[in-house]
Parts: sequence; C-alpha cells; structure tokens
Amino acid sequence: MPLTRRTFLAGSGALALPFLLASCGFVQTAPAEKRQGTLTFTTWGTDAELAGFRAAIAAFEAANEGSTVELNAVPYEQMFTNIDAQLQAGNPPDIFRVPYYTFGAYAGRGQLLDLKPLLSADRQGQFTPQAWAAVQNGDGTFGLPHHTDTSAILVNLDLFRQAGIDASEIPTSPENAWTWDQLDALGGRLRAGLPADRWPWAYNWQGNGVTRWLSLLFQSDGAFLESDQKTPAIDSDAARQAVEFSSSFFTKNYVPANNTIASSSYAAESWFSQSVAMVWSGAFQIPDADTTADFEWTATYAPRNVRAGSDFGGNALVATANTQQPELAAAFLEFVTDAAPMRDFCRAASLLPTRGDLLNDQLEFAVRPELAPVFAGQASLVQPQDVAQVASPSMSAIIPVLKEQLDLAFTGAQDAATTVTNLQSGIGAATGG
Repeated sequence: MPLTRRTFLAGSGALALPFLLASCGFVQTAPAEKRQGTLTFTTWGTDAELAGFRAAIAAFEAANEGSTVELNAVPYEQMFTNIDAQLQAGNPPDIFRVPYYTFGAYAGRGQLLDLKPLLSADRQGQFTPQAWAAVQNGDGTFGLPHHTDTSAILVNLDLFRQAGIDASEIPTSPENAWTWDQLDALGGRLRAGLPADRWPWAYNWQGNGVTRWLSLLFQSDGAFLESDQKTPAIDSDAARQAVEFSSSFFTKNYVPANNTIASSSYAAESWFSQSVAMVWSGAFQIPDADTTADFEWTATYAPRNVRAGSDFGGNALVATANTQQPELAAAFLEFVTDAAPMRDFCRAASLLPTRGDLLNDQLEFAVRPELAPVFAGQASLVQPQDVAQVASPSMSAIIPVLKEQLDLAFTGAQDAATTVTNLQSGIGAATGG
C-alpha cells in the first residue's frame, strides 16, 4: 500500500493559530562566527520531504563552514512520544518539526526557544499573516512556518464513469464547489451506480485528523470556541447540522463502515484500493497517487454550505529552549525557510509554501502541476476566525473530546443533539471555560 511511506498521516491535518501579529522588534541574525557547531534535527517525512531536508542541510553546511546538522528521521507514530520523553529528560534535539495544532502546547510550556531576538529584521514580512501568526505565543516567536496544506477532494474518474457521472460535473473553481445538498445528491448517484463493495467517498478524519471535521462546522458558519479561545461555543444549530450531515455519510452508506475517527486505517487507503470514488486529502498524497494509482484521477474543491471552510494544515520548524546553539539554530531555521529552499521543498513534496512571495502564478508541483491551483485555491478559503479557535492552548485536550463524541455519533450510538451537548460540556472541561 502506498501509505506505508506516509507514516505521519494521523497528525498532518492540523490548523493554524490566531490572526494576531506580534511586534516587529527584531535584531539582525547571528554573525557568521556564531554559525558554527553541530545541531541535531528530528523529523518525520515522506521520501520527498526527507530528500528536501537533506538538500537544505547540505546547502546550509556548505554556506556556513564549520556547521553540521545531524538529521534524525523517525516514523510519525514515534515522533512526539520520543520528543516528549527527551524534553522531560532534558536531552531533546536542537530542532524538530511540529504540526501547527500542537505548537501552542510546546510554546506554552516554555519548551521552545524564543527566536524573536535572533531573527533578521525582515523575516516577519516574508510570510503570510496566517502563517506568521501560527508561530506566535504571547510576545514571542517560537518557530518558523515551513509549509502548509489543506484538504481538497481526490476523485477516481474511472469509478465516476462506472456510476454514469461525467467529469464535466466536477467543480473547477472554489465558487462552484459542490454545496452540501449537491454532494448528498452525488453520493446517492454514486451509491446507486457502484457495486455494493464500493462507496462514494471516505473522509480523512482519522486520529488527530479529527480536526478536519471542523471544516464542516465552519462550512455551516459554526464555531467551537469563542474568541477568548476558552469559552465553548459549539452548542449551536450550525454544529448540530454539521454532525447530522457527517453522520449521514454512514446512515446512507456513502462511506465504508470503518471510515470512523477511531479507524486503524486511513481514508486514503480505501481510495488507493479503489474502494471509494472520492477521498478528502491533502496535496501531499499527489506523488503517491501519481506513481501507484492505476486509474485516472483528478482533484476538486471541498464542499460548501452556508459558506466555504477548510483546514490549515502543515508544520513549523522549532528550536528547543535549552539548545546550546541558539544562534546556529536560528540561522538554520532562517535558511530552510528562505525562498529557494522552501520553493524546492514544497514543489517536490506537493505542499504549499508559507511565504507570500511564493504564493503566486508560478506556484507548481513537480508532480501533476495542474492541480496546484486547486489546493492553493482551497487554502485561500481558510478564514482567520476559524483558525484562531484551533490556537487554543487547550487544543490537545479538546481533540480527545472531538474523537470520542463524533465517533459515537458516526456509529449511531447517539444523535446529533446529544453529541453537541456532550461536545459543549467536554470542551468546557478541557479549557476550564
């Protein structure tokens, strides 16, 4: 299966932090004599991502004589268990990679290096406001945003044709994305036109990817937290509508029975095996799809309801607070997020850059470049008031509440009203609000 190389899927559906910018009081980056020594860098990644990191490391070492960066690549499933244990023991790596939705927990515990006094004066202006906000905590800057991603829909055109649905019915712009009603009608047509052992779609909300369900809440113009990032706000008609809609995927037999949040298999596996016609997915799946999918496929936009809504995924690069090489660490993080290394990394790995100067008409992927505008267009639909909620310092405690209650709804153990009531109380307990 292609997912054997994609061990990080469960955690890559993360979202960004509030649309609140820190002040710009930076000083110049460290002088060359302080860019010497050895850094340890722990990450997970696909083959393309690891190749991109190795290329950036080689270029940095060549440009900074006397510097060395030791890369430690681990499976995603081991990544944060190891990092947390190392932080607890006082021997973490100098640098590691972290999803945006867990960044706040590390920064809030004082475990990350404040880069603000070490960054060059123009660094903030090089990133999009949303991306820059994703690495702020209080008055400090505790990382640099390396890339982002968002969920669009991959479509198996062979299964569409088998169900009598023409490719011309697939939306080609965010403005004509399927509405929920249109998606429901499409699900009915696919269900009727496909064999019993094939399904219309699968949703990528497994594990910590449960945060991707929030896109449906946002599409109903709902929220799960007030602007204080603490008071629960999910007890609403919008949330009940989102739970009812997503639960209908199961009652109408639109998804395989195992397409739950607690599933041990990821949604993309069923798409690669042609068990489903569509799957919600990030662009990072494109290289695997291009090399392993033996069917014709394309990508289109996620659905919309009251409005559009989407997730802001991706990862930041951070330095640990007790690194013995703070100047060298800051210099490396700046180098990796310079325009050329970021462009090459994102192009090869089918990810979206976080630098504003790279999000233009020249943006392309090395594989299936015609699909880059779909994912860039989907990412443009992310709204600040949505991503701000996921910046809550309590997000790591909210995620288990979402997992438990939504899975109860999906398996038919409780209705939407009960689910939302339990979510409201559970989120309140998680945040203390």
